[in-house]
Amino acid sequence: MVNEAAGGGGGRPPRTTAMGPRAWHRVAAISGIAALGLGTYGFHIFKPQNPVYKEVWQTASLYHLIHTTALLAAPLTKHPHVFGGLLTTGILTFSGSCYTAAWFEDKGYSTLAPLGGFAFVAAWASLLF
Repeated sequence: MVNEAAGGGGGRPPRTTAMGPRAWHRVAAISGIAALGLGTYGFHIFKPQNPVYKEVWQTASLYHLIHTTALLAAPLTKHPHVFGGLLTTGILTFSGSCYTAAWFEDKGYSTLAPLGGFAFVAAWASLLF
């Protein structure tokens, strides 16, 4: 008897719970949708009282989109999970904290931005190894 749950039936490949390198394309797709949506919102709708926060939003959006594009290359790297994980961490902590600081017009919310910047640098540096 063939174990269907193990992927032995119907000619389908076995299911695994481990994330393959090409799963970073899905992460990039989700991040790209978010980057475009947040960037569009920031350009057309976001009207902070202090115009400095419009610039903070634009910076968050730019770094979000650039590093989302870089995620597409994760499967081609020697260590795709290191590269992809660090880029994703950078997007969430750098861009996320900048979006939050801009939204609330409070720089106190940007405390994680340096950690995100470090994650971006570490991701790019990981390509050296």
